[in-house]
Amino acid sequence: MSVCAHIVGETPVPLWGLSSHERYRRMLKHVGMTAMVEDVSSVAPGDSVLIIRGDYLFDGRVLQSLANSLNVMLEASAGPSRQIVAAHVPANLARQASTILSGGELGDTLPGVRIEKIEARSASFNEHLRKSQPLFVEPIRPDTQRALEERLFSSSYKGITDLVTKWLWPVPAKWATRLCVAGGVMPNHVTALSVVLVVVAGALFANGFYAWGLLAAWIMTFLDTVDGKLARVTITSTRLGHFLDKILDIVHPPFWYLLWGLGLASFHPVLPSLTLNITIGAIFIGYIAGRLIEGAFQLWFGNFGIFCWRQFDSYNRLVTARRNPNLILLTISLLINRPDMGLVAVAAWTIFSSLLLLVRLGVAFRTRIVHGPLHSWLADGVEKDGARSLAVRLFTQQVPTR
Repeated sequence: MSVCAHIVGETPVPLWGLSSHERYRRMLKHVGMTAMVEDVSSVAPGDSVLIIRGDYLFDGRVLQSLANSLNVMLEASAGPSRQIVAAHVPANLARQASTILSGGELGDTLPGVRIEKIEARSASFNEHLRKSQPLFVEPIRPDTQRALEERLFSSSYKGITDLVTKWLWPVPAKWATRLCVAGGVMPNHVTALSVVLVVVAGALFANGFYAWGLLAAWIMTFLDTVDGKLARVTITSTRLGHFLDKILDIVHPPFWYLLWGLGLASFHPVLPSLTLNITIGAIFIGYIAGRLIEGAFQLWFGNFGIFCWRQFDSYNRLVTARRNPNLILLTISLLINRPDMGLVAVAAWTIFSSLLLLVRLGVAFRTRIVHGPLHSWLADGVEKDGARSLAVRLFTQQVPTR
């Protein structure tokens, strides 16, 4: 049995430059559904059809879940009332389901088809974006356009990330994303510019032009935030873009520190026995060890990263020795005219962060042996802690929809 899709109705309100039909065509392609039908009577016997309202905004996880659930109709809020907004039914029920979605009253049923409420679907942990995010289905209207665009942008943001990405970049990144959408700029264009800035920053570091190098580096980190958000709100993510972005994120930071060291006119750390070679070597060893520990945790203990395990780990991600926190150290060192001490600070922080990750990996081993499989606090602790928890407020999405 194959599954095709049919969209009922349309709205004149675009979101992030996309009509609802184009948005759903791209979303459905991401969940493996490329067959769209204009007339549900054309669905072949034995196949099924996912029918969705074109005047509603669907969380991508809802569409994916519906695509995998046959004989179900989804009910959601429609202002003061409620409506059936989507259905996945076999071909012989497609016409009746389409009629219900086109304006049928709540309570209309089909034989063997259950009605589910969106609120009853509780899966909210989004491992890809490292956050707990409630599922949503919202009507698209002119008065909700801006709020829905805000929601889509907020949904595209990682919940657990470094302090710069979390608190400094969101507002300017949203402005930049709007400019990119208006100008037809694609995410891969932004990523390509980031690659250029990585090289420019490294070259400037190597020649001792630290201020200009840091300017290029900070712009690069900003664009590294923008390309992902642009890809998600316009649903233009590609495997190539994702691969380039990942490789770029992993590879370039230690080489920036190496080139920073090569550009130093002098190196006078506090410890007389500490040489430049030892410092750079410590950075590389600490950085690689940290990445390996993160990979080992995900490989051995489940489908979530170490920073999603406990609230402590999520707090740790804010400041752990990744690129942006390290750039803060380098920037401070330049402000006090001691770029050599910035490199030493990066080395010390990298080693400390990796040792902390190693300890957490050991704790995870013990917990796995004593208590069984590990779970992310985002998956099973948010409802228990409620909004009173600082971690819940910091790392989960609580966005008003209108």
